[in-house]
Amino acid sequence: MHGALFVAKTGLSAQDTALKVTSNNLANVSTVGFKKDRAVFEDLMYQIQRQPGAQTAEGAQLPSGLQLGSGVRVVGTQKLFQEGDSIITNEAFDVAIEGRGFFEVALPNGDSAYSRHGQFQLNADNELVTAEGFQIQPVITLPAEVQTLTIGVDGIVSVVTAGSAAATQVGRLQLTDFVNPQGLEALGKNLFAETAASGAPIVSNPGEGGTGTLQQGSLEGSNVNAVEELVNMITTQRAYEVNSKVISTADQMLSFVTQNL
Repeated sequence: MHGALFVAKTGLSAQDTALKVTSNNLANVSTVGFKKDRAVFEDLMYQIQRQPGAQTAEGAQLPSGLQLGSGVRVVGTQKLFQEGDSIITNEAFDVAIEGRGFFEVALPNGDSAYSRHGQFQLNADNELVTAEGFQIQPVITLPAEVQTLTIGVDGIVSVVTAGSAAATQVGRLQLTDFVNPQGLEALGKNLFAETAASGAPIVSNPGEGGTGTLQQGSLEGSNVNAVEELVNMITTQRAYEVNSKVISTADQMLSFVTQNL
């Protein structure tokens, strides 16, 4: 195969993957707590036809040599954990994290997952759960006939029930942090899982250990910038077109050779 054809093929494949990443970001522009991705590229192996620094004569060396690249690939996707804009909802069960940290969630199989999606609800047992029905850890159970629910910036949950004028503390929300949040595995459903790259979970009260504070009545919006993603999409489109042009040019060169030999 003509070398330029193979190199351009890798370029088309890489740009197609980059477009999928951009497409996923744009699809989640309104997803609460969503963290955008970016594609990470790396060049492929090189064919060293003349080694840089090789001696060509006594006292003479090749200054740069002859190295031919094999193309490009997407080596990974990187989650960017910048905070999204705060959305004021004034709903008692909506909680935004201002700063670092994740809510711990108990999955049905007993494993733990982590999320910045603070749009909580109640299940049949009066427990705080996610939109998927997964329990928040530690479990927060509200008493019956709650009139007022207050979640402090430090995570303390207190309620005022019918027939009582005083607030009663019923639990405390905690936050989990990681040394390398970008190493978390995205599970979908606004959830992340611990991996060897993320490090072990570090649990603390909000505002302690470098974690952020909580803001009741607010949600953290997606950190996707639609304008930035549209620019990335245009850049990807142009790069795809250029690689397609390389294939067309290489094909024309091969066609010229076959027709004139």
